[in-house]
Amino acid sequence: MRDLLPDIEAWGAEAQPLALATVVRTWGSAPRALGSRMAVSADGRIAGSVSGGCVEAAVIEAAREAAKTGTPCLLSFGVADEKAWTVGLACGGAIDVFVEAPDFATFAELMSLSSSDEPAAVATVLAGPSAGRHLFLHADGQKRGSLKGPLSQKVSAAARAALAEGKSARVEVSDTDVFIEVMEPSPKLVVVGGVHIAIPLTWMARALGYKTIVVDPRPAFGSVDRFPQADEIVPAWPDEAMGRIGLNSQTAVAVLTHDPKLDDPALRAALPSPAFYVGALGSKQTQAKRRDRLLAAGLTESQVGRLRAPIGLDLGGRSPEEIAVSVLAQIVAVRNGRGDAKPAA
Repeated sequence: MRDLLPDIEAWGAEAQPLALATVVRTWGSAPRALGSRMAVSADGRIAGSVSGGCVEAAVIEAAREAAKTGTPCLLSFGVADEKAWTVGLACGGAIDVFVEAPDFATFAELMSLSSSDEPAAVATVLAGPSAGRHLFLHADGQKRGSLKGPLSQKVSAAARAALAEGKSARVEVSDTDVFIEVMEPSPKLVVVGGVHIAIPLTWMARALGYKTIVVDPRPAFGSVDRFPQADEIVPAWPDEAMGRIGLNSQTAVAVLTHDPKLDDPALRAALPSPAFYVGALGSKQTQAKRRDRLLAAGLTESQVGRLRAPIGLDLGGRSPEEIAVSVLAQIVAVRNGRGDAKPAA
């Protein structure tokens, strides 16, 4: 959803009718995950995707109709591998796509939740007289949306369960077909050290939807002129900066200064935190010395063992841009549960 926001805002400013298509069920090797979205304007402009291209044309046609009429619909696409190329889903998977034309209040709520630093659940009724109605459940228990009455209470309970589990799901609630999407906070990349590698790394991370924060107390390294693409620059010592930023389970930390005066305070703050990834630049020899210092500073073996160092995957790259690719590739791998990815030599 986050990647659609600039287009949605632009179309809204033009008073252009919009429709939203959402993947609400997948089977087999479906190309997009649950909750993947495509926005479609009434005049045929698109943002995002629901299938990587194989069923987009049919979804766009349905979305343009929904944008004009306001009537939602549920589309199903499925195909066996041997028929894939002639029917549509070349991957051999299957998907259900819900197409709707949300009102302004619903779009505003979706956009707000997409930009939030707190998790939330969005429940959408897919069929029956309440089709297209929504319930928004915030992490603090606050509820909003167009779904009312007894069904709202039961859907709210299902949304709380999905939010607690942290997993989107399609469920039956009182014989009503409901899709519950769990929206996690935006992923965040904290780069310690405004070195050359950090420049392409922050550009690439932003393209993947990460909020990028550069930490460096040295004015020549941590400046807006050097990092116009960064969402935030924190000109403070890393230990102070980490406390100010707040590291959560959606945070990756890349320590790049190669200077113990900056690296060690950053790692002492990051390794005991909930951050899903912590990596540091340096050779194996540098890492051995760093490990001894961190243990002597009071970190546990388990905490120090979390450190990805030398940072990045072993892609053989040498330029700052190539190293940035290897670092971001490792971050993506760890976030997607591929934590056994081989580090750089």
